Amino acid sequence: MGVKFKDIISAEKIIIKDLDGKIVAIDAANSLYQFLSSIRQRDGTPLMDESGRVTSHLSGILYRTSALVEKGIKPAFIFDGVSHQLKGDTISKRIEVRRESEQKWKNALEKGEIEEARKFAVRSSRMSPEIVKSSKKLLNLMGIPFIQAISEGEAQASYMVQKGDAWAVASQDYDCLLFGAPRIVRNLTISGNLADPELLKLDNILKNLKISREQLIDVALLVGTDFNSGIKGIGAKKGIKIIKSNESLLNAIENLNLDLESDPHILRDIFLKPELKDDYELKWHAPDEEGVIDFLCGEHSFSEERVAGALKKLKNLDSTQKSLEDWF
Repeated sequence: MGVKFKDIISAEKIIIKDLDGKIVAIDAANSLYQFLSSIRQRDGTPLMDESGRVTSHLSGILYRTSALVEKGIKPAFIFDGVSHQLKGDTISKRIEVRRESEQKWKNALEKGEIEEARKFAVRSSRMSPEIVKSSKKLLNLMGIPFIQAISEGEAQASYMVQKGDAWAVASQDYDCLLFGAPRIVRNLTISGNLADPELLKLDNILKNLKISREQLIDVALLVGTDFNSGIKGIGAKKGIKIIKSNESLLNAIENLNLDLESDPHILRDIFLKPELKDDYELKWHAPDEEGVIDFLCGEHSFSEERVAGALKKLKNLDSTQKSLEDWF
């Protein structure tokens, strides 16, 4: 879900050509949920193979990622590791929302309310270990690198951009700003035609809001993040005013007698001092065409003609590792 910053942050419109030659670290969980939610039949039923296994995520990885490669973009997927213990409540709430949505989806289908059914179906998407495993297998066969983060995938992806190993993080969530990502591309994997990407630049955002990154984190903690529920009645605009007038979250807690439930120092350190991996490698290679066809068509009932068409778009990949500057 991420922190709700839409009211205070404006994005810069870009076109897909602006990303030509750029290495983009894709928030895998964020993208996979997009695929599982949006790539469905009209009544909300996810795509499935002949054995009844969900394949919406595989379809998204193949067709949308190959479209990125065709446009000259170098994608790398970053998967979540072990979540911080404070994320437990958020995860539990999401599970409950998905259960309720799944039941409402089934009820709407029984009543023949197709549009209503799809609305609830989108909210019922679940990420299983098998979905993650099959996603990694397909990426490997396609020649697309992926990195298993120690903790939050968003933190790892943001760190890679800070280091200069990637140009931007691709994610819908604003949380990457809190983790210090210099650039975030939104809407990159949502649309099959790669329309309407947006760019967020951390330095510009902080300059426009006239606050520091630490203060932006403080605002987020007032509003609520995946690790804390925030303060009831405080949205992004009000949070900005509170932090500016009190200079910091700690001062605001003392001056306004606020209760965050969790230690603000621990919450801050989730974003400022996350567990990160340095021993990773970004290396693209030509796709294993036979392997992709065997996996998708042989095991998961994909159309061989369509898969072959996507594989042609991956021809831009090669086995030569290049520096980031080579792709600007």
